[in-house]
Amino acid sequence: MKGVRLNIKGDWAQFRRSETNNNPLSHDFITKTAMIGMIGAVLGKTRTEMKVLFPVLSEDLKYGVQIKNEVKKQSWGFTFRSVNNAWEKAPKQMELIRNPNYDVIICLTENRSEALFDEFVSFCKEEKACYQPVLGLHNCPADIQFVESGFFEYISEGIFETYGFVTTKHIPTEGYSELMQRIGFDKIPSFQNHDFWNLPDKYISIIYPSANNVVCVSGEHYIFNNSTKWCLI
Repeated sequence: MKGVRLNIKGDWAQFRRSETNNNPLSHDFITKTAMIGMIGAVLGKTRTEMKVLFPVLSEDLKYGVQIKNEVKKQSWGFTFRSVNNAWEKAPKQMELIRNPNYDVIICLTENRSEALFDEFVSFCKEEKACYQPVLGLHNCPADIQFVESGFFEYISEGIFETYGFVTTKHIPTEGYSELMQRIGFDKIPSFQNHDFWNLPDKYISIIYPSANNVVCVSGEHYIFNNSTKWCLI
């Protein structure tokens, strides 16, 4: 299976948790659905086109993330105005991630999306984008840099060490408890349908290291370019 490794960073990010509409909190790092939206922005896909592409790419791509620095969040206050009445104002607090910096791995699993995948990788290599890619919000621009492309080997079972996230289905190995103070937990969406809904049964509970720490677990994983090992969802 072919794949690509990108570095994605910015000054701020906000990947809204769907259960916190009034005063939005953020997932701890870029989600799979946010990454698919970024692919659409780079390729210049309209909202109508993305209605069809979201479920297709959710199925045809797998992704993994290495969080290269510590997850630091900060709350900011915003004043929202009504579309129908500009005098109507609503102050809200919003949680944002400060200085996000990720290595994102994307793996192509189905040939029907190969043309889109290849075009996206080509745009990243040439540092092109049709629309400004963002880290969740339009006022959080993203800088995307191509790192490497290559191939994945699937391993159904085995012990592996990774800088990226793993799922709660992976089994901790000896020494895992020593890392407990350097890991985080989240539950992230992995599928969005044609109505732009993140389906509740497609959320996946994950455990992640940050700031160049690693976790060592047992379970299924992928080897990228005969080198780094990843959990992909």
